[in-house]
Amino acid sequence: MTSLREMKDKGYIPQKMQIKLFLGGGISLSKTLLLNMGDLKKLRVMHNNAERYVRPIRQYDIPTFNNNMRYCESNEKFLRPTLYCNPLEPEVIALADKLGAFKKSDQEFAEAAFHFVKEKMILEIITINEVGETFRRGTGTCFHLITAFIALCRCAGIKARYKMFAMNMIKAWYEATVEADPLVKKWYDSMGYFMIEGEGEAYIDGKWVVAHVGAEAERQAAAGIPITKFGEDSIGNWFSAIPGTIMISESIPYGFGTATKLIKKIAPGSIERVNISIQKQIARGRKIIEDAGGENAYDKMTRMQRGAQMPKLDIKLRKEIIFEE
Repeated sequence: MTSLREMKDKGYIPQKMQIKLFLGGGISLSKTLLLNMGDLKKLRVMHNNAERYVRPIRQYDIPTFNNNMRYCESNEKFLRPTLYCNPLEPEVIALADKLGAFKKSDQEFAEAAFHFVKEKMILEIITINEVGETFRRGTGTCFHLITAFIALCRCAGIKARYKMFAMNMIKAWYEATVEADPLVKKWYDSMGYFMIEGEGEAYIDGKWVVAHVGAEAERQAAAGIPITKFGEDSIGNWFSAIPGTIMISESIPYGFGTATKLIKKIAPGSIERVNISIQKQIARGRKIIEDAGGENAYDKMTRMQRGAQMPKLDIKLRKEIIFEE
């Protein structure tokens, strides 16, 4: 049984800002559902003639685990198992071995793990689960994918952690996810135009290097933005973090993902509509990349066109939730 001291040390107990975000989101969701019971009744399930979500086939094979595979068993901070992120699960060890754990330098392995998660795993809005299950499925939310990257790094003996922040979402992703379902849109809008976003960070050669694995190249192409590279922060490029909301943590905290669980239980149709929209966005982005001549050609062209500018964000002052410095 996990002691209170261990829960605090590992970051299982939410930070002050996380509690504010959780409470704000919970209150906003409850209010949205209560004020939109008619929509809830109509939208909570998919109709018989509606387009249905089909989970994409996993894009990779998981090698069979064997006892000759090396892995890190350290109980040191940022290397040890944490909530939903156990680097000692067989799937993690097998994939880390395949990617070159203990054979490549820390920089080379972290980059390999970054590209594997970003290029082989697919976004799906789903409830939080253990990292082994995520690898078996091949899909997950941004935080499922961040956890996958962190677990691979820890398994290879590379310290890794979470960076979370409340962000303003660029218009293209707002349209593909939030506007895909009326209930989700009302909930998101009532919260003041922000969502919790995250990135992974790996400790390499004495410094923390960011890894934004949560967006496939296809979704970034569909949004008209460059393709994230290892070490490239999404903040200031694709997202704008609300001041005072950046949080560093060894673990996902207790209570994380409660809203997704609630929506899936009360209105599973809403989750399904968002996932359908995400798949359509990925298909559009794939066509854009093909027409550009591949990922490298698309990325080079997009960066030249955009220069050093970040996406224009429609930031509005909202009174629903107030953040303190």
